[in-house]
Amino acid sequence: MRLPFRKTWILFVTLIAAATTAAPARSDDATDRDTAQQDRIEELEKKVDVLTDELSRMRTEQAVPESGSLQSFAGMGPAASKVYGIAKGLSIGGYAEGYYAHLFSNKNQNPNGDPQGAASMTDALRTVLYVGYKFNENLVFNSEFEWEHAGVSDDSAKFDVGGEAIAEFAALDWRLRPWATLRTGLMLLPIGFINQVHEPPFFNGVSRPEVEQVIIPTTWRENGVGLYGDISENVSYSAYLVTGLDSLGFGPDGIAGGRTLGNQSRAEDVAGVVRVDWRPPLEGVLLGGSLYGGGADQGRSGFGDAKLMLWELHAQYRWQGLQLRALYTQSFIDGASKVTRALVDRGDLDPGQVVGNEQLGGYVEAAYDVMPFLGLSSDWSLTPFFRVEYYNTQQSVPSGFDRDKSQEVWLFTPGIGFKPTPNVVYKLDFRSFNPAQGKTTNQVELGFGVAF
Repeated sequence: MRLPFRKTWILFVTLIAAATTAAPARSDDATDRDTAQQDRIEELEKKVDVLTDELSRMRTEQAVPESGSLQSFAGMGPAASKVYGIAKGLSIGGYAEGYYAHLFSNKNQNPNGDPQGAASMTDALRTVLYVGYKFNENLVFNSEFEWEHAGVSDDSAKFDVGGEAIAEFAALDWRLRPWATLRTGLMLLPIGFINQVHEPPFFNGVSRPEVEQVIIPTTWRENGVGLYGDISENVSYSAYLVTGLDSLGFGPDGIAGGRTLGNQSRAEDVAGVVRVDWRPPLEGVLLGGSLYGGGADQGRSGFGDAKLMLWELHAQYRWQGLQLRALYTQSFIDGASKVTRALVDRGDLDPGQVVGNEQLGGYVEAAYDVMPFLGLSSDWSLTPFFRVEYYNTQQSVPSGFDRDKSQEVWLFTPGIGFKPTPNVVYKLDFRSFNPAQGKTTNQVELGFGVAF
């Protein structure tokens, strides 16, 4: 980093003065001359030390630090955790992902929700900027700003497509104790694998697991306050109080539309979420779960006293190139019958459609990095994977309504990811959607992702 002009001039004048005064003095007393010269050298050294310290301070507080390797902290994604690893000052990071998809079976049933029903499509899915500031070792602000589908433009309406520019999270962390950090603001809920760690180099597949989008509505963030920390060396926890979901957005396909996103959120109902993770002595093993519960009617007339409870259990094992994951989740809507009737009366649902009072899903995934067997660069990885998912947003429905069996789906996803460096990935996979009622949908996806 270059020194400011003023400091550069001071250093220049100081060096010139030292050089000038260091010339042999017209004195017959050699001892006095040597002593004076030594004093001048010491004074110059002090000034250089002051300027060096000033330069170091400017590097720390005013520069954007660069990190060689990204490490996850407090359950957040590695790139999102960047600010926690600096001494002080500003931190900038981010991630991006895009893909090409081709639908083989039925162009009118595109799982990625293409509004034009095209068999092939490309999407600049996400461009994300993390901005954080570390005030001191105990106070950190962290935020994520996201542009989805290349953002929003005047042409969106013409092509019947929509983008999004939104704050994904914006939270202030205050470390009160080694085991307790207070978090306030717009927060990612600590549920499942993907909701907090959704940077593309750190999950398999072009698309995130459907279970963690349909049953667990990733990305799920709400305004709130809470604590997180490590109870012991092997046990961590999160406990938040947040704005509750709004059942006005519920539908036959689940609860994702009920997220308030921190946007002038109705706060007539609140909810609590607790997560615990345990890393037993066996290296590479993670076991954990989370529980969410709270009101969901938000004081709306006709919606009754709707409530939602959601829980999930997750397990992970990593050993050398092997990666294994499993997750199971269920949610229950108390008052689904009243919510359904209120939505039908408003015209938000067609007669005969229903909001399920029970949703469930789960998946298992296996992956293995085969690059060591190929004898190529040690920085590269080549990881085939296979994931099997099952989800049903209408596992049960209120009496007097019929289940929509198209909401019960098996999904099979084989694929492969190649990383020329740990934070850059190229992905290829094949997804086969098999609903209990309706046509099978097969899709190939090719994508990329970066984190920094």
